[in-house]
Amino acid sequence: MIIRASKNVIALILLASFVLTSLSCSSLSNSEVFFGATAPPKLNIFRYVTGDEPESLDPPISTGQPEARIYMALFDGLVEYHPKSLQPMPAMAERWDVNNDSSEFTFHLRQNGRWSNGDPIDANDFVYSFRRAVSPELASRNAYLAAYIKYSQEYNSGAVFVRDPQTKQFLLAKDYKESAAPEPLSSQPLGTVEYRATAEESTPDPDSAFHQLMHSPARLSLPGDPKARTKLLDKDAKLKAAIEGKELVPVTKEDFGVEAVDKYTLRISLVQSAPFFVGLLAHQVFRLVPKKAIEQYGERWAEPNREIISCGPFKVKTWQPYDKLIVERDPMYWDAATVKLDEIHFYPMSDNPSIMNLYKVGEVDAVLNHTVPNAWLEVVKTKKDYMDGVEASIDFLQINVTQPPMNDVRVRKAFNYAIDKNAWAAWRKIVKPLTAFTPEGIFQGYPQPKGDQFDPEKARQLLTEAGFPVTKNADGSFSCRNFPVDQVEYIYNTQESNKAMAEWMQAQWKQNLGITISLRNMEWKTFLNARAKLEYKGFSRGAWSADYMDPFTFLSLFYTGGESGTGWEDPKYVAILDEANRQLDPAKRYELLAKAEKYMIDAQPVIPFDTASVNWVKKPYVKGMYPNPGSLFAWKFVYIERDQAKWDTGTPSLAD
Repeated sequence: MIIRASKNVIALILLASFVLTSLSCSSLSNSEVFFGATAPPKLNIFRYVTGDEPESLDPPISTGQPEARIYMALFDGLVEYHPKSLQPMPAMAERWDVNNDSSEFTFHLRQNGRWSNGDPIDANDFVYSFRRAVSPELASRNAYLAAYIKYSQEYNSGAVFVRDPQTKQFLLAKDYKESAAPEPLSSQPLGTVEYRATAEESTPDPDSAFHQLMHSPARLSLPGDPKARTKLLDKDAKLKAAIEGKELVPVTKEDFGVEAVDKYTLRISLVQSAPFFVGLLAHQVFRLVPKKAIEQYGERWAEPNREIISCGPFKVKTWQPYDKLIVERDPMYWDAATVKLDEIHFYPMSDNPSIMNLYKVGEVDAVLNHTVPNAWLEVVKTKKDYMDGVEASIDFLQINVTQPPMNDVRVRKAFNYAIDKNAWAAWRKIVKPLTAFTPEGIFQGYPQPKGDQFDPEKARQLLTEAGFPVTKNADGSFSCRNFPVDQVEYIYNTQESNKAMAEWMQAQWKQNLGITISLRNMEWKTFLNARAKLEYKGFSRGAWSADYMDPFTFLSLFYTGGESGTGWEDPKYVAILDEANRQLDPAKRYELLAKAEKYMIDAQPVIPFDTASVNWVKKPYVKGMYPNPGSLFAWKFVYIERDQAKWDTGTPSLAD
């Protein structure tokens, strides 16, 4: 999940600027227990700065963390993130069953689910929402997260099955693929399947023709694009001969492995084992969307001028883009009795000093993660409302490996070797240096590999080997005169902390390589598109927060169809990940995931440099909001506590 933050709320910034015109780090050094005003709001309203202006209120569209927090207020899923651990907890599904190799899941839905317009929710709503999320027409950047659902990738990519016109039998993948890996239980005869129930009242689910289809061996699929298909077949004479005279059948949404067994039972068949799958289902791409509204308004159903139908603890009251989003308690929500707040006011902002000024004068009650400016940390960290904790997130640089000179691994490694990550962490104060692609200290028992350490001499040597000799000047500085600086830049989305990061990296490369890389900032939406389409040269700012609590949430960015934004793909890497997720032994699975991570960081499509801390503040009267590792909050548990004796006077514990 992408981490970032955004545009200012003009009126509030003017107020904060007026009140705190002369605010400086020294003036903050006082004896206050908390950082600024602590008077609770008069109304039962929570005011929160969540980051950038939302890219969309359509759950499968955005990959961003700020939107994820908003979706958690508006749209329910089968499960929800636990407010402390982020482990999956029941939401629209009150219980579920899983087969013995975690390749098939059956969810039993609660029967009092309602849309905000009062319409009932049933299993067919999930089938519709899941199908839409992975449909090629929607082209969601999050669709890759559903890759483990049977025939998801084939449907999303517009692939075709191969069928004998005489016998009407489909060709099977196992007869033409090199891998001898066993089929998961979800693709084996039904008699082999056993289930682990999560509740005593679980009963065997009824069979169906679709279920029988899912439990047949996987069909062979080929690219739907004729040129891509021809290119593939020209490399495989056996396959080319096998499809001669056969008919090509497009993969459709009806083939996608999600089934409404009955009105309140949803069954999901996977193409292989995925032990993390239930946790993944809390992600926004798997949250419900309203079929009725989408059929009426099309893909513009969630625009500001619409009455947006939702199904979460809150519904949209007012949305003024680049100003504020107000959501109010939804009385139709299945768990409305738990919801404490009347409204949440989400403010889109990106300027950290302005955000902190608003917080200090009491105009907002909490702010997003990574918000306390570096220069303010010595003061703010001493306050009782500072949220301190490790975060399942990393900062890194993405590299467009499809264009020269960054298509040369030696050049990529040179730029990595030239960054002193320990010095960066010391300057940043709230991060740990990182050479791997998974965060430090999050996944207990995971044998995290290590990447290359700071070595400027090695960096200069590699650049020279790649044809860009680095020379030492008389004053001790370095020059690399023939490096094509016009072909390399560093892009980032507009925010002060991102600018500071870019300038720091720029200075490192100038000092250690003699190369000055140009910097370019962009509005968030423009930045997202440029990165996703590889419409940038050289480097792009990257940050990722866990979508679920497993190393695979980071490593899957480079899985087929992932969100890497680098252009790097490798079948060997994918094969190692697949082998890992077939392992039933957690320790062996971790070993293989670490092997894949090492393989990827050796190829250097990214430059990881730190593991973050949460680094945010909330008023002591805000309860039920915890500094969890993903900075994602189940809003129905948040409330305003007016009894000062019950206020938080420090970082709330994450222990259950």
